[in-house]
Amino acid sequence: MLILRKPRLEDRFEIEECYGRSESLHRPWVFPPESYESYLQQDGRYFLSLESSGEIVGTFNISGVVRGFFQSGYLGYEVFLPHNGKGYMSVGMRLLLEEAFSNLGLHRLEANVQPGNIDSIKLLSKAGFIKEGFSKSYLNIGGLGWKDHERWAIVNNEWKSGNS
Repeated sequence: MLILRKPRLEDRFEIEECYGRSESLHRPWVFPPESYESYLQQDGRYFLSLESSGEIVGTFNISGVVRGFFQSGYLGYEVFLPHNGKGYMSVGMRLLLEEAFSNLGLHRLEANVQPGNIDSIKLLSKAGFIKEGFSKSYLNIGGLGWKDHERWAIVNNEWKSGNS
């Protein structure tokens, strides 16, 4: 069983190790954080962990939240070796969407993915995200240059009627 939880400062060693052992899986899509202290204190950061051992298997981040009429944010995520390909991130995505829509009261989440990141695109599609478009030179990933991204989003149709 998996749980979604907020990071703690004492997670620093484990999360550094997770990124270190997963470099071959993550490159060229994502890179380790520049500051683990800041990373662990991000408001929208969540860890996906095995309930039995507490081991971190993946991470999610909801950033750029705009309230008011928008009620929207951006979603980022990573899985760590050796936990990829086990369906953990699909379970984690369901937990994260519950958090975003029920607990945080968001109306919309957007995820931007490089077109060649097929596993990530499959994860989003399976979770109900819809491809909305293409963003040329969207992000400078790892300082290696501006990369094109596909724009995927999911909207919580129930949130507006439940909270108006």
